[in-house]
Amino acid sequence: MDSGRRIRNLALVGFMGTGKSSVGRLVARHLRFAFIDSDVLIEARLERSIGEIFVEKGEAWFRTYERALVKEFEGYQETVLSTGGGLAASEGNLASLKRHALVICLWASPETIWRRVRRRSHRPLLQVPDPLARIRVLLSERERYYRQADVLINTEWRSAQQVAQQVIHQFRLIGGVGG
Repeated sequence: MDSGRRIRNLALVGFMGTGKSSVGRLVARHLRFAFIDSDVLIEARLERSIGEIFVEKGEAWFRTYERALVKEFEGYQETVLSTGGGLAASEGNLASLKRHALVICLWASPETIWRRVRRRSHRPLLQVPDPLARIRVLLSERERYYRQADVLINTEWRSAQQVAQQVIHQFRLIGGVGG
């Protein structure tokens, strides 16, 4: 990690279903930071669900909108950012986040992810005949980006509280500002 960075935020990246939102809320509460879920923020601003945005405007448009949002995050202080699963699959987004945030990737196996998300119908990328196979493909495509995070934490057999404690510990280890 670049010793010249001034870490004042936490950014949680990783695939859908790895616990970014649940863990992020717990961490934010503990550190007394603001909490922002990028997908929830996008839905509120555009007054559409992520699924509707994908159908109406397409994934490419959505990723462009995400990039603008990541730039906006650079001005934030003492905030935990829970990012959408594909947001980190861009070198530019990761570089932007790393300017001000400790970037932590939450990780789980494709099978665990599928078990966690299979009853949720709002996942536009999983509206395919074989969602588990789609998870494997997307996870494989995004892995090289996820591995560029400052810290990787496996959420496989851990509760959200246990993962949150690990995230807080990592943030304190690097001397993050706040909390």
